[in-house]
Amino acid sequence: MEPGRPRLRQLTIATAAGEAKVAVDGRTNPRFLLVLTHGAAGGVEAADLLAVRRTAVELGGAVARVLQPYRVAGGRAPGSAVKQDEAWLAIIADLRKRFRKVPLIQGGRSNGARVACRTAQATGAVGVVALAFPLHPPGKPELSRAGELRSAGVEVVVINGDRDPFGVPDPADATLVHVIAGEGHSFKKGVGEIASVVEPWLVRWSAE
Repeated sequence: MEPGRPRLRQLTIATAAGEAKVAVDGRTNPRFLLVLTHGAAGGVEAADLLAVRRTAVELGGAVARVLQPYRVAGGRAPGSAVKQDEAWLAIIADLRKRFRKVPLIQGGRSNGARVACRTAQATGAVGVVALAFPLHPPGKPELSRAGELRSAGVEVVVINGDRDPFGVPDPADATLVHVIAGEGHSFKKGVGEIASVVEPWLVRWSAE
């Protein structure tokens, strides 16, 4: 094992919404901290999250994958966006005490991508990775969430499949919108492409 690169660590972080479970990989003296979270009813073992985690660790980063309090409690719907964001801010504050003076990057897939965008300015993140950003509920394009991308206040890299029933953001909605051909909302085969797209942005943001 390389010096400064410990085994996977499991943390429990208390928030007003309950406990979050956090899996931390990578160096104890990282180049950056990347915090990722899941979709509404998902978990932190999603293939796209693992692909981004692997890339970040290879670049010398620390990666924290957050199972949010409502999922720890067995819920499948995130509930109030305000409460979800408040819990996220508490989680980030705790992690920042453990990883000081390194750039913070945050992201997630689907609903987790929305959280990362909504809270980016408040956390002081330097960039956001938004995987399978759910532009609108299936079949309801009039209920667009593009405003969450536009108001992130930092650079946002979006990666969506062209067959995603939740829609695909417009290129003007984010710093980069990369579309993977033949993929839906779950990225069954596109994880290698995801890693290659994310890598230069992690390098860019970690240099800030």
